[in-house]
Amino acid sequence: MRVLSGIQPSGKLHLGNYFSMMKRMIDYQEENDLYAFIVNYHALTTVFDPDRLREDTFNAACDFLALGIDPDRSTFWIQSDVPEVTELTWLLSNVTGMGLLERAHSYKDKVAKGIAATHGLFSYPVLMAADILAFGSELVPVGKDQKQHVEVARDIAERFNHTYGETFVVPKEDIAEDVAMVLGIDGQKMSKSYGNAIEIFADEKNLRKRVMSIVTDTTPVEEAKPIEGNVLFEIYSLFLDEKGKEELKYRFLTPGLMYGEVKKELFNIIWEYFLPYRKIRDEYYNDRSETNRILQKGAEKARAQSTQYLDLARRNVGLNYMDFK
Repeated sequence: MRVLSGIQPSGKLHLGNYFSMMKRMIDYQEENDLYAFIVNYHALTTVFDPDRLREDTFNAACDFLALGIDPDRSTFWIQSDVPEVTELTWLLSNVTGMGLLERAHSYKDKVAKGIAATHGLFSYPVLMAADILAFGSELVPVGKDQKQHVEVARDIAERFNHTYGETFVVPKEDIAEDVAMVLGIDGQKMSKSYGNAIEIFADEKNLRKRVMSIVTDTTPVEEAKPIEGNVLFEIYSLFLDEKGKEELKYRFLTPGLMYGEVKKELFNIIWEYFLPYRKIRDEYYNDRSETNRILQKGAEKARAQSTQYLDLARRNVGLNYMDFK
C-alpha cells in the first residue's frame, strides 16, 4: 500500500510530531511503499524569516533521518524540491469550491489565534491535496486536527475525476486513536505555536525544565490521582506498552503518588529513549553534503512519480494543445 504524510518545519520537532506522525511513518516503511517529506511550502503560511525556514527545514530532515526513516526503503524529500505539486495545486484549485475551503476548521482556528488571514493560509488544503494526489497516495496517516484536510483532498480528487475522467487515486485518512492528539505541558494540543511542546532533541537542562513544568492538579498526596485529562499521565503513557500503562494507572489510583517524583521519572525516560538517536542526528547535521545528497536523491524519486500524475492531469484538462488534430 502506498502511504504518504509530511511534517511542517515551523520550529523544532516535538513529542507530538514524533508519536502522531514520525514514529508511525517509520513503522510503515517496513511493509509499505512509503512517501514522507518535509512540507516547507506549507511553513510559509506562518514562517517569514528565510534563515529560520532554511534552518528548520534542514533540522527537520536530520531529525527524521536520525529517528529511522530509511531513504533506501522509502521516498524522503523536501517539498520545495518537487515543483510539480505547485502546478498541480492550480489544476486542482479550479475544481475546488469556495464553500469547501470556507468550512476548513484549521483556517478558522489559526485566524482566531492571530495568524494573518492570507490566501496561502486559506488555500492550504488545496496544496495539501496536491501533495497527496501527486503521488497516488492510498493512505494518509494524520492526527485528528488534519482529518478534514484529507477529506478535502478526497472531495477534490472525486470532483476532478468526475469532471475530467479517472485521474487520481482517492485517498483515505489513517488516524491512530491512542496518539490522535498528543497533549502539551499545558493540556492543550502539543504545538510549536502554542509554546507548550517538549522537543525531541532538547538539551538536558531544557528538557528537564519542560517536563517539570507539566501542569498537574492540586490533589493531595494522600488521595488517588485522576486519570482522565491528566496531562502527566497522558504524556508518560506515550512511552509505555499496554502492560506499562495499566501499571501506571494503578500507581495514579493508589494514594501516595507524588507528581514531582513522577515528573523526574518521565524526564529520565524521555532522555534515555532518544539518547541513541542523538549521535546519529549530529552525524547527519554535521555532514551536510551527504544529507543534501540523500534529500536530492529522494526528490528525484518523488519527481519521477509526481510527473506521471501531473502529466495525466495536464492531458485530461486539455493543456496538451500540441496533440490537437
